[in-house]
Amino acid sequence: MSAVEPAIVAQGLTRRFGATLAVDGLDLAIPKAQIYGFLGPNGSGKSTTFRMLCGLLKPTAGEVNVLGHRVPRDAEQVRRLIGYMTQQFSLYRDLSVHENLDFIARIQGLPRADRRARIDEVLATYDLAQLRTRRPESMSGGERQRLALAAAVLHRPPILLLDEPTSAVDPQTRRDFWDNLFFLIDGGTTILVSTHYMEEAERCHRLAIIDRGRLVAEGEPLALMRDIGHTVVEVTAHNLRAARGALAALPSVRSVAQLGNRLHLLLRSHGHAQHAAGAIGEIRGALDTAGVHATVEEAEAGLEDVFVAATGNGR
Repeated sequence: MSAVEPAIVAQGLTRRFGATLAVDGLDLAIPKAQIYGFLGPNGSGKSTTFRMLCGLLKPTAGEVNVLGHRVPRDAEQVRRLIGYMTQQFSLYRDLSVHENLDFIARIQGLPRADRRARIDEVLATYDLAQLRTRRPESMSGGERQRLALAAAVLHRPPILLLDEPTSAVDPQTRRDFWDNLFFLIDGGTTILVSTHYMEEAERCHRLAIIDRGRLVAEGEPLALMRDIGHTVVEVTAHNLRAARGALAALPSVRSVAQLGNRLHLLLRSHGHAQHAAGAIGEIRGALDTAGVHATVEEAEAGLEDVFVAATGNGR
């Protein structure tokens, strides 16, 4: 394969469960050696997409090319190229850390001569050496997370799929986990990660936002925020409850979120200065009518604004 070719290409990827259309004609081109994020509401089709990309679930229509192998035709070969870490801890709780890794190494077909050295390597890399005789049931959430990642990369897969991997850990553990992901990227691994944390999504090189099984936005996070096509306004006032009540019914306001002592508004205007000025004037007028003294200023869009604009999850 040429070095410029993507690691994964999906065309028309579709999956139905009876009458339910879970994934609807996704087209994706995922670059090599990058972190590619999937962001979407619960039930948007992220996990179903993951399962089709790695050959665990047969598409109803469409196909996937993974490093030159077609899915579903070459699903068995593709599974050997992929490490998969699920949202829920899926290793054996009654086996020790070392026993779990040894079991996974055998399943992945690691040669006996290499097995011990590779297990020792991931134990050291993910700070598990001192826990090698411990069972997962007696470990913290962060320790179990590191064990799950070690198991997923044990066979040195060129592609790693992570399905909401940090949903049950604290912020510092989440930060440490992402440091490990960037270390893998430096070694050439391609990583796909689904998340519902906006701060995690911003760490991705590229991001796909999925809603109701469809791709509604795709690109680099900074570019998505820059090109949102909507005006963002922040309102600072002493009486935020009254301010919110005055603004919620305005036709120009798509969503309102309180951030500490200010309101963060996503407007329906599409970024043109004239439209933005008119909408901001409408906001000031509504606040004056309600007797609310406030400061109204245009603000930079965040990834949450992109998410709301793309998925329609406003108000």
